[in-house]
Amino acid sequence: MDKIDRKLLKLLQENARYTLKQLSERVYLSSPAVAARIEKLEEEGIISGYHADVSLERLGYHITAFINLEMEPKHKSSFLPFIQSIPNVIECNIVSGNYSMIMKVGFPNTGDLEAFIGKLQKYGNTETQIIFSVPVPHRGIVIAEE
Repeated sequence: MDKIDRKLLKLLQENARYTLKQLSERVYLSSPAVAARIEKLEEEGIISGYHADVSLERLGYHITAFINLEMEPKHKSSFLPFIQSIPNVIECNIVSGNYSMIMKVGFPNTGDLEAFIGKLQKYGNTETQIIFSVPVPHRGIVIAEE
């Protein structure tokens, strides 16, 4: 990866909807050259997808929370298909520390969140933090242009 690839990654994290023309103007290459570089970054798995940031609240999901789950390894094989089937789970990570999993979830109300936590507790103990505000929203990683 060279300086131009890093610049392209920075730009695409800033706005994945930049056109090839806009990108080529910013990195001083032709549109076909930029397209080839982006395709290579995708093939290498450096770019894994393109996503729209949507407002959970405006879609009716007024409760966003992190749920920690302390789970014994024997439950993992049944837990993973279960958690993948729940559309309210925005993200689920296997982590180190006191808990096995941490999930980010979105629900319309606390009653729905409570019902989901009840289902989770068959896999282990939970601890939940409801998000009040997000002073630093999801953002891309800093890419040094070297």
